[in-house]
Amino acid sequence: MQAILGVIFHFIGGFASGSFYIPYKKVKGWAWESYWIVGGIFSWLIVPPLAAFLTVPNFTDIIAGTSGSILLLTYFFGVLWGIGGLTYGLGVRYLGVSLGSSIILGLCMVLGSILPSIYFDFFPQAGKDTFTMFITTDWGRMVLLGLLVCVLGIIICGKAGTMKEKEIKADVTDPHGMEVKTEFKFGLGLFVGIVSGVLSACFNFGIEAGKPMADAANAIWKATNPSENGNFLFQNNVTYIIVLWGGLTTNFIWCMVLNARNKTFGDYTKASTPLLKNYIFSALAGTTWFLQFFFYGMGESKMGNGASSWILHMAFIILIANVWGLVLKEWKGVSKKTLTTVLVGILTIIASVLIVGYGNSIK
Repeated sequence: MQAILGVIFHFIGGFASGSFYIPYKKVKGWAWESYWIVGGIFSWLIVPPLAAFLTVPNFTDIIAGTSGSILLLTYFFGVLWGIGGLTYGLGVRYLGVSLGSSIILGLCMVLGSILPSIYFDFFPQAGKDTFTMFITTDWGRMVLLGLLVCVLGIIICGKAGTMKEKEIKADVTDPHGMEVKTEFKFGLGLFVGIVSGVLSACFNFGIEAGKPMADAANAIWKATNPSENGNFLFQNNVTYIIVLWGGLTTNFIWCMVLNARNKTFGDYTKASTPLLKNYIFSALAGTTWFLQFFFYGMGESKMGNGASSWILHMAFIILIANVWGLVLKEWKGVSKKTLTTVLVGILTIIASVLIVGYGNSIK
């Protein structure tokens, strides 16, 4: 039952991540950097402490009582994660949308799930699953199988995207909605894609680095709820505050650079645009973005395994994003073969979710 609840929570988080950009499409007359940072203020600065205030007792005391080295490392991984997201567009530029997305998302999934477990092989911590466990236990091998199946699904979806690009001339955009000029350079693109994939996986590293804060929240909850079984649903909400400060730093600096370069500082007060609606839709998008990790933390508390949680989180994001592509008719005009290919990719990712969920159920 705990594994089923974990999968459900991860699905809700994946749905939020795969859907958050839709409100941004309602913003009128603003440059990307303007609405992105307004939404980001809500995603990374306003909503995280509000969520912690509503769910984690004494969260400020937990942060204040955490060693500076843990806070710095957690923040540092957040900065790296922010850079990974911003370099996504370069990977797409040099590899194309489908190949670039497949490489970056695949690396993000694999590295974000596997590297922390390898780390815990060398630096064991109580309650942490190691890579040795994955390869020596039935449940661990099942989780790894689910990871491989999901990577296969990403590759199939990427193949479908390549087929689509050859069949129709579509606007090329990165995940932030910015138009990207394609300039195929495989060597350079592969290097940038690897950098982006590795750095994007740093969010999970940040969660692991800040685990002492989550453990403290869990301990407080158990002390005040001795009759409750399992872990505190919202234990990660305090960790997110520090990780997302790092992401805010990276994105704020880059958006201010773009505002200056493109002379778009006036967007925030531009009377010719629907200012109130722009701020509301940007805030809605930013809040929806944060909900992915709000529910990620709930899912991880039920599944008790960071690697499995990260795999499910990424799988559902990719799944929902591809389903939205079908719903919004982004595949309109493609051949039956191409449409069948993307559907096979989606079904493969769904199969990977079931495999990972089963692996956790037999743990």
